[in-house]
Amino acid sequence: MTDTRSGTGGKGQPSTANTGTADFNQLAEGFGGLARSLEEHDDPDVMLAEIIAAAVAMVPGADEGSVSVVTGRRHIGSQAPTGDLPVQVDALQEETQQGPCLDSAYVHQTVRVVDMASEERWPQFARRASEAGAASMLSLQLYVEGDNLGALNLYARIPNAFDDESEQVGLLFASHAAVAYAGVRKEAQLAEAVASRDLIGQAKGILMERYKISPERAFLILIRISQASNRKLHDIAAELVRHGTVPGIPAPLTPS
Repeated sequence: MTDTRSGTGGKGQPSTANTGTADFNQLAEGFGGLARSLEEHDDPDVMLAEIIAAAVAMVPGADEGSVSVVTGRRHIGSQAPTGDLPVQVDALQEETQQGPCLDSAYVHQTVRVVDMASEERWPQFARRASEAGAASMLSLQLYVEGDNLGALNLYARIPNAFDDESEQVGLLFASHAAVAYAGVRKEAQLAEAVASRDLIGQAKGILMERYKISPERAFLILIRISQASNRKLHDIAAELVRHGTVPGIPAPLTPS
């Protein structure tokens, strides 16, 4: 099998000389329509789903698509999958710890699978992915943040579905998907921060009422309990809110 992996190792690089013949006038019209559609949405999850659906519709050869998210360089999940196939393939990549998504994300390159049934780079994964119905794949790296990575994956149910034109168009969608997914992650992080702040506020309120102390003293108690028990402040607050006490800490809780 011809190895179509990039030798450049650069982010967003195509896997071959990239001599596709995409009609860029038609692509411009398609992206214009997509941009107008995205303007109607404030939810980044919806935006990401629309981008993936548009990629499947516009990238030559694509039948399914998703964003594969790798956390801790090990756990793999699907974001905005267009069907069951992307979810199944990501589960196989996590189980076998090999596959085009991992290669694409780890080494910053585009990875094209010509025929999964004869693929030799990931023998365990390829056999089972082929049995699941993924005959061809195209993976494009989206981002790398420490041990967390992401790739745009496109799937086809027939071999030899993706060519250089597919990569040209896919790279355009990858750049848009990277921006949209950054919004998804930022919103999720913000929501988590707000929830944690509210939980700590509730825990402080319990201590303030119980011991008739100031917010500053209540917060100091939570910090000291966190340090003494080697547990996160958020977890200490959650225990206190749920149970009214913190297991392992002598009662009553009193400020020094």
